[in-house]
Amino acid sequence: MTAAPESAPRSDTGAHTSGTAGYAHRMRILTRLETARELDPVSDKLQEAVTAVVRPRRLRDLLHGTWLGHPLHPVLVELPVGAFVCAAVLDLLPGRRRAATSLVALGVAAAGPSAVAGWTDWSEMTRDRRRVGLVHAAANLVAVGLYTGSLVARLRGRDGRALGFAGLSVAGLGAFLGGHLAYAQGAGANQAAPEIARLPADWTVVGSVASLPEGKTAVRTVGDVPVLFYRHGDQVSALVERCGHETGPLGDGEVVGAGPDACVVCPWHGSTFRLADGAVVHGPAASAQPVLPCRVRDGKVEVRQP
Repeated sequence: MTAAPESAPRSDTGAHTSGTAGYAHRMRILTRLETARELDPVSDKLQEAVTAVVRPRRLRDLLHGTWLGHPLHPVLVELPVGAFVCAAVLDLLPGRRRAATSLVALGVAAAGPSAVAGWTDWSEMTRDRRRVGLVHAAANLVAVGLYTGSLVARLRGRDGRALGFAGLSVAGLGAFLGGHLAYAQGAGANQAAPEIARLPADWTVVGSVASLPEGKTAVRTVGDVPVLFYRHGDQVSALVERCGHETGPLGDGEVVGAGPDACVVCPWHGSTFRLADGAVVHGPAASAQPVLPCRVRDGKVEVRQP
C-alpha cells in the first residue's frame, strides 16, 4: 500500500473562486446603484439646490478646478483623508492623544471645502454618476459626523477612538465609491482624450482651406473621429469635437469672441474652450480640450495625432 503524502499540494482554486464571487457580488451592487432611479427625485432636488447656491460663474470655475487644469475635489480631499488616517495610526500608539486630536480637528475642518468642491462637480454629472455620487457623499457625511463626535469626546477628556475608527471605516466605503465614480464611470476624466488614439498617426488631408468658413467652426471627420476646425485668416486650428466634460457636440456650440481669443461654448453644460489652443476658459470642464497638430500645405488642411 502506498502511503499518503504528508502534505497534499496546495490549491488556490477555492480562494480564487471566493475572490471571483466577491467581485461579482460587488459589481452587482454597484450596477444596481448606478441604475437606482428611485434616487433621482432626491438627486434632482439636490442638484437644483447646489446650482442655486453655487451660482456665480467665477466661484463655479474655482470649485471645478478650471484654473488648475483638472478637478479640484481630488486635491482637497487629500487633506481630511490624510489627517484621519494619521490620527488612526497615532491612536494605536501610547502618548499620542493630543496629536491625534489635533489631526481629527484638522480633518473635520478640511472636509467642508472638499465637500463643496465635490458637490459642485456632482451637480454637472449624468444621472447614473449622480446616483453613485449621492451615496458616496452620504457615506462621507456619516464619516465626518462620527469624527465630529470623536473630536467632541476628545475635547471633553473622554476616549473618542472608537468613534474615530468607525468614521475611518465609513470613510473607506465613501472612498471606494469615489474610486468607482472616477475610474469606472469616468467622472472628472477628460472624455475627449481617448479620441486621440483613434486618429491617423500620419498627416491626413481633410479638405481645402477655402472650404472652411472664416471665423466660424466646421466639423470634419478624420478617420472616424469628428474634429472641430476654426479658421482665422490663414491660421487653422483643430480640436477634438466632442467636449471633454460630457462629450457634448462642440460643433453645435456658439462661437464667442473673435480672432485668436475666439472660444466655443459647449451647448450641453456651457464649458468654454479657446479655439486657438483648446485652453479651458470656463467650466464645468476642468481640463483643456485636446488639440491636434494642424498645417496648411498647397491650400489643403492636414491634421494628425499629437
